[in-house]
Amino acid sequence: MLRKIISLSISLIIIVTGLILTNLSLPFLSNYLGYDLHGNGLMGITFATMILTLPGLFISSWLGLVLAPFITKWLFNYAERLTVSLSGVPTSDILVMIFGIGIGLILANLIGSPFSRLPVIGPFIPIVLSLVLSVVGAKLALRKHNDIVEFFNRIPTRKSVKPVDETKSVLEGPLGDRLYSSNKLLDTSVIIDGRVMDIMAAGFLDGQLVVPNFVLEELQKLADSSDNMKRAKGRRGLDLVHDLQISYKNRILVVDNDYDDLEGVDAKLVRLARQANADIITNDYNLNKVAGIQGVKVLNINELANAIKAVVVAGEEMNVFLVKEGKEQGQAVAYLDDGTMIVVENGRHFIGRSAIVVVTSVLQTSAGRMIFAKTK
Repeated sequence: MLRKIISLSISLIIIVTGLILTNLSLPFLSNYLGYDLHGNGLMGITFATMILTLPGLFISSWLGLVLAPFITKWLFNYAERLTVSLSGVPTSDILVMIFGIGIGLILANLIGSPFSRLPVIGPFIPIVLSLVLSVVGAKLALRKHNDIVEFFNRIPTRKSVKPVDETKSVLEGPLGDRLYSSNKLLDTSVIIDGRVMDIMAAGFLDGQLVVPNFVLEELQKLADSSDNMKRAKGRRGLDLVHDLQISYKNRILVVDNDYDDLEGVDAKLVRLARQANADIITNDYNLNKVAGIQGVKVLNINELANAIKAVVVAGEEMNVFLVKEGKEQGQAVAYLDDGTMIVVENGRHFIGRSAIVVVTSVLQTSAGRMIFAKTK
């Protein structure tokens, strides 16, 4: 409903603008034709004026109908990107930045007012000063964030007077004019994987988790697939998003940003991450590389899992349960609790029972870790 109202308002603005421009052009047409188009008609409107106004009305109406949907879509997409960007910024930073912009505009008005009477360039000086000083004010306010907040905290109120904390840590110094975002974009692979729920429960992810609508559409396509495995993955992913919304309703954000000029979820995800200054959480190796090349920070759950696995060194003994034969003759395979595969030489006779093995080497790859051992 809101989209329709805004689209209609934009159409009306374009139509009114067209009529105003048409009316402003009538004096020039009068001079060119040598005929007073305004004449002495009712309220200065003659039949000739009405005839010449109709083309302007038609053209402006056509432009309004054609351009309004595109302008409305751009406004909503920009609003979504701005919302995603600002949602990760502390409220105090936003308020301080607004305060700095206000001070900058006040100074620009005071300084630019005397120069506004200069010929030619006078009217433009206040505009330039407003742009420059508002940016300078915002950056300076962010740099002096702590000083500004502390100043207002020292102002006594009727309710209470807050004591000044003299033991504030030096780590709370100003962070400069860089805004830090803690938004995380979830891709399809990490939603299907499901471990992000456990990581959230453990408290290792801060900020908001953002699920783009095009990721939900891909999960929907998988859930509607005729292939049983794809259908199961799609449904599991949709169930996980639903569970996240229930468990962390204030931290899960679904956005409808889309990019019709891009094909593929990965490309859209990278563009959204760059525009929103957000990180991407994924298990996709290719997306990890592409996003890294384009300067987007990526959190790979597989890399996290490998990083927290127990360290195993050559010569270490461990008790494992051998479950099946290996590829080579005499080999047997066992698994650690974290899923790490152990290839045991001469362990075929121990399949189906536990045995003490000695680690000989460890192979680390991008796909995971593999341990080689031999029976003791």
